[in-house]
Amino acid sequence: MTTNGSDKLALRMVSLVTALNVIVACGFSVVGVLSPGAILPAGASPTAASQVFALYAAARAAPLALVTLAALGRRSWIVPLGTLAGAAQLLDAGVGLFQHDIGKTIGPLVIAALQFLALFNLTRQGQASRAQAQ
Repeated sequence: MTTNGSDKLALRMVSLVTALNVIVACGFSVVGVLSPGAILPAGASPTAASQVFALYAAARAAPLALVTLAALGRRSWIVPLGTLAGAAQLLDAGVGLFQHDIGKTIGPLVIAALQFLALFNLTRQGQASRAQAQ
């Protein structure tokens, strides 16, 4: 399959948004490990349980970030990893909503929206490239 300039640009955009997405997610999980109070709802105090949950979050976010960063620019990898990262941000927004924290709701929603828009554009560009090749 040949790729045109707009297809390459779409792949770069998905790679950039996905990198930003997983770096932010991994960063928040690391902050949760190093300073659990920073991610808890206002007025809540860190406990051993919150530390364990932060460790679980980091144990999942760090490998996802590393694999995703290694796969940047590879369409066959970045589409499923970008979709996974976008879905995780949507679920993070749900956690923010549950905590009644507007910042923890809107931030993940914005990142998820950017992720899915970039993926949609990449998919659309790929379909256009395939149609031109026929």
